[in-house]
Amino acid sequence: MHATLGWIGIVRLGLVQTALGAIVVLTTATLNRVMVVELALAATIPGALVGLHYAVQILRPVWGHRSDRGRRRTPWILGGMATLGLGGVLAALSVALMADRFALGMTLAILAFLLVGIGVGAAGTSLLALLASAVAPARRPAAATIVWLMMILGMAVTAVLAGGLLDPYSPLRLVAVTGAVAGLAFLLACAALLRVESRLARPAVVAAEPLAPGFRVSLADAWADPQARLFTVFVFVSMLAYSAQDLILEPFAGLVFAMTPGETTTLAGMQHGGVFLGMVFTGIVGTWLSTRHPGVLRAFTVAGCFGSALMIGGLVLAAAAPEGWPLLANVVALGVANGVFAVAAIGSMMALAGSAGPRRSGMRMGLWGAAQAIAFGLGGLAGTVAVDLLRLVTDDAASAYGAVFALEGVAFVAAAVIALRLAGARPSPSPAMVPAE
Repeated sequence: MHATLGWIGIVRLGLVQTALGAIVVLTTATLNRVMVVELALAATIPGALVGLHYAVQILRPVWGHRSDRGRRRTPWILGGMATLGLGGVLAALSVALMADRFALGMTLAILAFLLVGIGVGAAGTSLLALLASAVAPARRPAAATIVWLMMILGMAVTAVLAGGLLDPYSPLRLVAVTGAVAGLAFLLACAALLRVESRLARPAVVAAEPLAPGFRVSLADAWADPQARLFTVFVFVSMLAYSAQDLILEPFAGLVFAMTPGETTTLAGMQHGGVFLGMVFTGIVGTWLSTRHPGVLRAFTVAGCFGSALMIGGLVLAAAAPEGWPLLANVVALGVANGVFAVAAIGSMMALAGSAGPRRSGMRMGLWGAAQAIAFGLGGLAGTVAVDLLRLVTDDAASAYGAVFALEGVAFVAAAVIALRLAGARPSPSPAMVPAE
């Protein structure tokens, strides 16, 4: 007999995401700033390193399959967290070395960001697979919200606290702060996972479950599932559109609306606030409606994608006629729509993976995680390159940004159309599930 996670158990797994986010924000944001500002390196260098950490996550299906083959996912989560922590510390050390020994520092940085990508992929995929198989269908919208908000919380708290500890800046202080964050994050993950998985199934039942087949057979099985294959395409298209706006929104506001750096930073913060509101709304309302309407997650996913396309369309109009355009309201509404679709998509991901069974969920989570990582890596690059090329052709920043926003809007519409074709996933009828904390 299998048990499902109660609210306390869901929050405990959310703490693992908090720990993961704490390390990631230092490696992808803080070290990025140090390389560009303190070391005066070209922005392409940290951009390429962050891209490398996304690229290696194409191996997520491998890690998901390995956790499917094991009797427990906890070792894979903790192993991934340890690898992530080691990568974060080595990344900080590499930046410290770059000032005097650039070649050695870059070599170490490449290794470090590879480890960061491996750690994020192994821990994140296994954690989501555990959630997919251990959360009751009615709780999935709220679980997706809780876990993702706790990751954002980890990023925000770490950025604030580490930012204070890093002043006055020195390479030694950077390494020390990163090491402390990595160590505390790993201990938090260990404490959060303690005995969680052992309470989900009786040992005799776990031992009786058949092992997952080999990697190629598992991958072929997942790809042969029409819903899993279609959802992979949806994740790639939607996340490509979602990530493409990240690196061009603030420059757009500065060039077209003449906003100062402080004003564009505030604008980005308000957008993230909108994402937060959209996530919370979807988590609460989705959980309330899911018991009566099993297809509610798909409805929220479609609505969020269409809403995002509509708000992106507003930015296209803003580029054409910026005078008097309510840019702040437009960007906040875009954030809300992004938050709605993101949480609904994560909840749908958990539902589809959970309905496949505990020995198949890791492979599916890995497949979708790989699609997301590739989309994130390509999206930011594609958006910036497209803007630069169009500015060379048109010699008009507003037109260039407007054209790229229009392409993003089309991608969101395409994602909504794909989501409409996704059937509402049904939980596996067996084994019987009872609530547990």
